[in-house]
Amino acid sequence: MAFAGSLPALLTDGQVIQPVTSHLGHHYYSHSTVRPQASHQCRLGQQLRRNGGTMWSSSTTASRHRQSSRQKRGHSAVVYADQDYYSVLGISKNADKAAIKSAYRQKARKFHPDVNKEPGAEDTFKAVSNAYEVLSDDQKRGIYDRYGEAGLKGGLGGMGGQGGEAYGSPFDIFEQFFGGQAGGMGAQGGPRRSRAIPGEDERYDIQLDFLDAVFGTQKDISVSRLEECGVCTGSGVKAGTTATTCNTCGGQGQVVTVQRTPIGAFQQISTCPDCEGAGERATPCNTCGGDGRVRRTKKINLNVPPGVDNGSRLRVRGEGSAGRKGGSQGDLYVFVKVKEHGELRREGLTVHSDVTVSYIDAILGTTVKVTTVDGLVDLKIPGGTQPGTTLVMSKRGVPRLGASNSRGDHQVHVRVEIPTKLSNDERKIVEELKEIHSKKPVKKKGFSLF
Repeated sequence: MAFAGSLPALLTDGQVIQPVTSHLGHHYYSHSTVRPQASHQCRLGQQLRRNGGTMWSSSTTASRHRQSSRQKRGHSAVVYADQDYYSVLGISKNADKAAIKSAYRQKARKFHPDVNKEPGAEDTFKAVSNAYEVLSDDQKRGIYDRYGEAGLKGGLGGMGGQGGEAYGSPFDIFEQFFGGQAGGMGAQGGPRRSRAIPGEDERYDIQLDFLDAVFGTQKDISVSRLEECGVCTGSGVKAGTTATTCNTCGGQGQVVTVQRTPIGAFQQISTCPDCEGAGERATPCNTCGGDGRVRRTKKINLNVPPGVDNGSRLRVRGEGSAGRKGGSQGDLYVFVKVKEHGELRREGLTVHSDVTVSYIDAILGTTVKVTTVDGLVDLKIPGGTQPGTTLVMSKRGVPRLGASNSRGDHQVHVRVEIPTKLSNDERKIVEELKEIHSKKPVKKKGFSLF
């Protein structure tokens, strides 16, 4: 936005401020001291030749020339812009805000240091952010077009009098621009950008068979969740309408409440209840009611890993509800409940079961079939097994969750069945056995002194 024609010369505090034009098309004022008899002016070409064609913008350089001007009266110091922000973004000087946003979007993504690891990419990213911050703000753009970058830094009566920094953080600008937000630069006094809202996590309860929980399985489940509205494409705005500035907060997205007390006034800043911090209000979409999302059911193939148990919680990333204003998708949490088995019990990685043998088999020993998670397995009952004895079958238990090669054990608890009634022959044999047992010498424990 360069001025047409020439700028007028200004007279202030004994100095003549002469208008000059740089090769970039920017208009500047050149300072020279007024002498009683005559004033000496320094042309732009002479200044450039004296400095080897270098264009100065730093306050240090300007300070040196102000000192030189005191020593050699009649010499002037001219301040030039370091960069042409229009060239940085690759746009023309009459570009509108839409073109400025489009150019920033492309270059910021290209040169962001998290994406571009080439040397100098971060410096370019910062320059692009500075250019966008200035040219997207009408006040800053006007100062820049008049005085260049030095005007923004307070060198020529620009932004310096506002008591703030000329530029904000380039990463904050990037986050605000690409965070699914809208509106102007909140940090610069414009409408507040409403931040992206992540989607909600969803819950699904599943019941598994005992063996499916032990060895894992795959299940097709139907999950109810919020998905992006296809009518308004997630904006929540009715088709054919546009958003307007919120009257409650004036587009700031925040409201200030002042409470007066005997010890002073207290201010409380809170999110605007009408626009929910967006700074804008719009006619809501008829399909989603303005939420930008509708509830639908989706079928998901769930992979259940080996070793899950009652109360286990499985997390499926990105299968929860859709976010709002560009927010990330929520997660799906599956809570597991395991059905009981008819013969097997589980404690962590250990499987338990019971086996019943007769008192004869307990005395003489035998081999029995035992149900395990791997199927029927032969188990040897050694002779002389006592009631309540626990026999361990190693590596016949539950796989460790996340390490299926490691398994627990199967513990078999032996029960000895004692008959309540005996036949005459059985009683006769048991009595004979008792008599034989009573004739065995009793081993005395310990020793006697006599």
